[in-house]
Amino acid sequence: MLTAYVVITCDLGHEQEIIKALSKLKEVKEVYGTFGVYDIIAKVISDSMDSLKDTVTSGMTAIPHIRSKITLVVIEGQGQISENMAYR
Repeated sequence: MLTAYVVITCDLGHEQEIIKALSKLKEVKEVYGTFGVYDIIAKVISDSMDSLKDTVTSGMTAIPHIRSKITLVVIEGQGQISENMAYR
């Protein structure tokens, strides 16, 4: 399984409709609005790199009002915060 986080900037006022559209994509497992440089973050989980690329390119590019996105593919086996460590 491949996991990626996609940080997205969008046109002002269109956050909710983009979040709704992203949540309909099969491989998007979580979507949140954020404060800061980026407006939205989406977690994508896929069985293959081709499928991941298809979701991020074709799937997300088809959504209106997304201005830019950066995809961060997780390196499996390089760290994970457990629930016990989250609040230290």
